[in-house]
Amino acid sequence: MEIHGTELMQLFGLLTAVGALLFLSPRAGIPYPILMVLGGLVLSFVPGVPDFELPPELVLVAFLPPLLYAAAFFTSLRDLRANVKPIGLLSIGLVAATTAGVAVVAHSVVDMPWPAAFVLGAIVSPTDPIAATSIARRLGVPRRIVTIVEGESLVNDATALVFYRVAVVAAATGAFSIWEAGGRLVVNAAAGIGIGLGVGFVVRQVRKRMDDPPSEIAVALLTGYIAYLPAEAAGVSAVLAAVTAG
Repeated sequence: MEIHGTELMQLFGLLTAVGALLFLSPRAGIPYPILMVLGGLVLSFVPGVPDFELPPELVLVAFLPPLLYAAAFFTSLRDLRANVKPIGLLSIGLVAATTAGVAVVAHSVVDMPWPAAFVLGAIVSPTDPIAATSIARRLGVPRRIVTIVEGESLVNDATALVFYRVAVVAAATGAFSIWEAGGRLVVNAAAGIGIGLGVGFVVRQVRKRMDDPPSEIAVALLTGYIAYLPAEAAGVSAVLAAVTAG
């Protein structure tokens, strides 16, 4: 496929804008994820900027696994263990409360049916594991709070995924079972963690026998995918698999 000069200049302009936002972020005192969102919003109104459409599933599979793996790899395991109780409560309780809160608002304000409202709540309930900690660190939030937010954002996917699937089934069939939801939550989390532990163990044995930095970097980059893809194919928490491997 031939790329025309106009498309190259548009790409150049987008990359220049991204670079400018990254340069301005520390000087403006605004965390770069927030600045990127605002910049993207502004660029969407600029005449002549092309429309880019990518399948969400492709974006998740392409970018999420290495980001999750890296975030988990550089997270202090000792800090996570010390704060396991609030992380566990937030990753389940906060996601459930957010799902319910969004559903109530959607039903009350826009008259959305309850099943669809709960689907919407489950979609928006989990926090982003990368942006949340990046923003918190740049704002000088105390380390313990950063650790709790980081830990919760890394593991809340299992809860949100179960709520989403249960809500979709309820919307399609009109049936809801709290026992089924609880069972799915346990199975999704346990299976995802199990896959991550298995992949992490194998990769650790491989890397112990390696003494070539480029190869080690390649293995580190691929580890997130190696954990994420089998879990995604099995229908369990792929995010927990990548995080556990890290």
